[in-house]
Amino acid sequence: MVVKNEMVTRVVTPYQTNEVSKKQQVAGMFDNIAGRYDFLNHFLSFGADILWRKKAVNLLKPFHPLMILDIATGTGDFAIESLKLNPAKVIGIDISEKMLEVGRKKLLVSRLDQKIELMYGDSEAIELETGSIDAVTVGFGVRNFEHLEKGISEIHRVLKPGGAAVILEPAIPKYFPMRQMFFLYFKGILPLVGRLISRDRHAYRYLPESVQNFPQGKEFVDICTKAGFKKTTYKPLTLGICALYLLER
Repeated sequence: MVVKNEMVTRVVTPYQTNEVSKKQQVAGMFDNIAGRYDFLNHFLSFGADILWRKKAVNLLKPFHPLMILDIATGTGDFAIESLKLNPAKVIGIDISEKMLEVGRKKLLVSRLDQKIELMYGDSEAIELETGSIDAVTVGFGVRNFEHLEKGISEIHRVLKPGGAAVILEPAIPKYFPMRQMFFLYFKGILPLVGRLISRDRHAYRYLPESVQNFPQGKEFVDICTKAGFKKTTYKPLTLGICALYLLER
C-alpha cells in the first residue's frame, strides 16, 4: 500500500552534505563505527537497550511468528533476542556491510548462524515477497529511513495479514525533569563520549538531531495507520526516553 500526502520534515543527515543521499551517509556512518557499536549502544544507554528489546519481543509472543524479519539489524542483537519466540527463521537486513560483518562473526561464535541469516537489504525496497513474513522488528533504525512513509509501507507489504511489527525508537520525554535531563545528556554528554570512543565526530551528533526530527508518539502512529496497519499502539519506556510501537497488520 502506497502512502499519500507524505509528511514534510527537515531531512537530517549524518554528514550534512548534498553530494550523496541520506541512505549512503547512514551506511557510511555505521560502517565507520561498526567495531565499537555494540559497546557504545550498551554503554550510552546504561544497558537499557537490552531491556527494551526484551519488552518488544514479548509483545510478539501472541502472534507466534515462524518467519521474522529484523530491519536495520546492525550487528544482529534484535534478531538474536527474537529467537526466544522460537521461529523457524530470522532474516536480518541492513545497508551497512561493516555492521553485518560484525554481526555474522557474533552469530558464528554463538553458533546461531543456522537460525539467523544477515544480508544486505534496503528497508525501502525489501527483496521479499508480499505477505511472506509473520513478524518484523526494527531497533532504533526507522528514523534513519530516507523516506519514512515508504519504509513503513514496505513493512506493511511484507507482513502477512494478522502479522505484527515492533519498533523501538529513542523519544523525547514530555515532563520535567526528564525532559531537561534528556537534552543535557543527548546534546552535551552523548556526542562527546560517542565521538571519543567511536572516532566519528558526526555519528553521535546526528543521533540527537535525528531523534528531535522524528515524529513522536501519535504523529508516528498516524503515519503507520495511513500505511494500512489496522491497529498501532505505542508505549513510552524508561520515563519516556524510548518509545515502543506495536503495528498490527
